[in-house]
Amino acid sequence: MPKHPTLVSLGDLAWDVLAKPDTMLMPGGDTTGRLELSGGGSAANLAVWARRAGHPAAFVGKVGQDRFGEIATAELEAEGVEARTVSSAEHPTGVILALIDRLGQRSMLTGQGADWELLPEDLPRDLLAGARHLHLTAWSLFRDPPRAAALEAAQVAKAGGATLSLDPGSFQMIQQMGRDHFLKIVDDVPFDVLFPNDDEARAMSGKRQPDRSLDWLRDRYPHALVVLKMDADGALIEGPETPRLHVAATHDRLVDATGAGDAFGGAFLAGWLAHGDAGRAAQLAVQAGGWVVSRFGARPPADADLAARLGAAHAGRALTPSQLIDKDAMTQLAARRTSDPDLLAAQEGPA
Repeated sequence: MPKHPTLVSLGDLAWDVLAKPDTMLMPGGDTTGRLELSGGGSAANLAVWARRAGHPAAFVGKVGQDRFGEIATAELEAEGVEARTVSSAEHPTGVILALIDRLGQRSMLTGQGADWELLPEDLPRDLLAGARHLHLTAWSLFRDPPRAAALEAAQVAKAGGATLSLDPGSFQMIQQMGRDHFLKIVDDVPFDVLFPNDDEARAMSGKRQPDRSLDWLRDRYPHALVVLKMDADGALIEGPETPRLHVAATHDRLVDATGAGDAFGGAFLAGWLAHGDAGRAAQLAVQAGGWVVSRFGARPPADADLAARLGAAHAGRALTPSQLIDKDAMTQLAARRTSDPDLLAAQEGPA
């Protein structure tokens, strides 16, 4: 079968209910704040961001036979994403509550809607067999269904010659599932690129510092390019053909972190699939991530600022040797994370 240039993202398509209180929420109390309803779901977000960054993208997932499902699918299509959704009469379209604190960090409550019910027989095998790349999130692995469908999709895509990426999804869900159980499942996924954030890398590796987490992940998955997302500290990257390098984050003011990792991942894959240079892809990705955290929601309407950022990053050149990993810089980063009480509290994870 001829190879289609499409990046296929499989998994969750849901509605995000974004809530940012003006003051602290008190038990039994009432306050004002900002509320918005928008399309979401990690896998769907990544497909949108890959398309915004210039790469053909498709989404595979399940929605309810309801108005929310119709609108969510239409939103993807309006972004230029090919939506291969199936609808369920038994389950409603998923809903995710994102509570955003005054610093812009988000905590999420994920409802188990139709997106959790994807079955192997729902898969568009023609699309998967001809895809250039398949992206999965661990939200498709935490329970079954949809785990069997995700693993089957990986086998079909790989057999057709596609590359595959995986986002570990949620450090809290990894802890709830159990680290060993989660790793056993992940070990069977033939991914080429792994996208953990700092918390997820720590939950998987048991290591508190990002460079140690990356060491552990590279040792366990030597075949994979590991792209460790570190929020305001940028990204740390290493792979079989990529020497360890650090790409700095932008200096955008954090308004809402919802969807930042998905924006980063979608833009990274768009660049990496276009030219194969992980450093250049990460420079594109940090621009997408920086733009989205300075706005509200996972998919704010694209504007001239975003177009200028992505255009400049696409025109960029490969990283120079001076931009490869600086051991002294990583030592300073580790020291800062050890001494900063807020970061230290955030680093508490499994042993």
